[in-house]
Amino acid sequence: MSSRWRGPSAGWKSLDDEIKSAGGSATLVPLDLTDMGGIDRLGGAIKQRWGKLDVLVANAGLLGVLSPIGHIEAKVFDKTMTVNVTSTWRLIRSVDPLLRASDAGRAIVMSSGAAHSAKAYWSLYAATKAACEAMVRSWANEAMNTPLRVNAVNPGATRTRMRAEAMPGEDPKSLPTAREVAAKILPLAYDDLTETGKIFDVRENRFLTYQDPA
Repeated sequence: MSSRWRGPSAGWKSLDDEIKSAGGSATLVPLDLTDMGGIDRLGGAIKQRWGKLDVLVANAGLLGVLSPIGHIEAKVFDKTMTVNVTSTWRLIRSVDPLLRASDAGRAIVMSSGAAHSAKAYWSLYAATKAACEAMVRSWANEAMNTPLRVNAVNPGATRTRMRAEAMPGEDPKSLPTAREVAAKILPLAYDDLTETGKIFDVRENRFLTYQDPA
């Protein structure tokens, strides 16, 4: 997924149409996730218009490059870290007060099994997702005595462009679609969710508790 929003794609237009047909409304916000000031302004705009935020889903990310760690170019490393980690932190900083203002704020941060498998050549992407999970756990602990619930998600292999880039020989039809995966993640946004500071594994369809190294 690109870090730059380039206008509503067919998918976003379709979603917007579905929301409107159901009697709702949506606001699409053009935003480059490397624009840290823009992320700050987004939080301010949400506060001004709605006063709170009920659900955050931090999903955008870059694969970076699959390469021996010593061969990764500095500019690729910096951009991937900026999009996958720094922008996620900046977004959290911008909307944390808004989520806490909600009666049942819910934060969902997308991760990956790469954060734990640490396969050869996956160091850059793995490091970014491990960093996001560490932020999720700390954030959840900070909000433990509030209604805010914060969790990471490991979606597993999904039929996306990023997956095709990483695994070009794989049959995409053997993988679940993003819509199918999203349906399993949706309950993490419900008011009755009690889990926090955990990782939801989509393939196992359950929350997993982090364990210290043995």
